[in-house]
Amino acid sequence: MLERVHKSWQPLFDAYRQQLQDIFARLEGSDFTPEPALVFRAFELPPEHYRVLIMGQDPYPTPGHATGLAFCVPDGTSPLPPSLRNILREAGDDLGPGIVNLGDVSSWSTAGVMLLNRYLTTATGEIGAHADLGWAEFTQAAAEFLQQVRGRKLVALLWGSKAQELAPVLSEATLIQAPHPSPLSAHRGFFGSRPFSSCNKALLELGEEPIDWSC
Repeated sequence: MLERVHKSWQPLFDAYRQQLQDIFARLEGSDFTPEPALVFRAFELPPEHYRVLIMGQDPYPTPGHATGLAFCVPDGTSPLPPSLRNILREAGDDLGPGIVNLGDVSSWSTAGVMLLNRYLTTATGEIGAHADLGWAEFTQAAAEFLQQVRGRKLVALLWGSKAQELAPVLSEATLIQAPHPSPLSAHRGFFGSRPFSSCNKALLELGEEPIDWSC
């Protein structure tokens, strides 16, 4: 699993080696998503690469949907998960129709967006099943590590209460917060929040290149 982790993240993984071993010991023999090889996919690229952090909650519980990148599904997935449909709807309203059409938003990662979940696994068919395994402590440390590398030149999109738990430790970053894009909360302020254009505006003000959100 760690083969995909870029060497620049090694200090973080060294610090949490025992905790990660304990997590996977508890997962042994159970059915979970994403598949083990994809659990640390968000760490394939170095922290220097990421100008933006989007924090999700946990992987999609449907087999074959989770990719190791928050909110992203494999190309051709149909129907799309409801939260992702709402993200694509807001992207179209914010950036213009046709700019974001694919559920496979992995190109956002290569463009400089870290798509990280609070919990990196969940039980197959069950949302939030691994909230107590220790992932939250690790992903908080990952967000702090990213901020240490990027300093004030980091924009964090925090959607929903689980992501917004990180606001106090991202004090140097520019924070763009909104309700979660799930059907239960999207109408409470996610729709109309214009996170994508707001993010690019913040990046330009920081002297950074905007994100190409097209896919």
